[in-house]
Amino acid sequence: MQGGRAVTAVADRAGDVVAELIEESAGLRSCAVIDESGEVLAATDDRDWAPQAERLWKAAADPAGSDPAYVHVAIDAGELFAVRDERFTVIGIADRFSLASLILCDLRAALRRLEPAPA
Repeated sequence: MQGGRAVTAVADRAGDVVAELIEESAGLRSCAVIDESGEVLAATDDRDWAPQAERLWKAAADPAGSDPAYVHVAIDAGELFAVRDERFTVIGIADRFSLASLILCDLRAALRRLEPAPA
């Protein structure tokens, strides 16, 4: 049962992270946390987050170099930001002309909050 508690704890942290991002990150309209297996752990809405994030990472990949740790795409309707580490992707959609450096900083902080606290 210990593994089940760990999964629940991660999902709980992911839910908290999503709520905090929407409340505290200026301009962020929606977001999600996705684990390394492609499972959406928490999201603000029912968008098709995981497959779209996978498409985004593939499009941003450099065949001659390492995989990107973050992506920022801007279009007329808004801006998309994604950050990742070995275990999670945090992805969000923001208003057009949001401050990219602040959104990316908020998403990176969210990644850190997903990691379990040291025992």
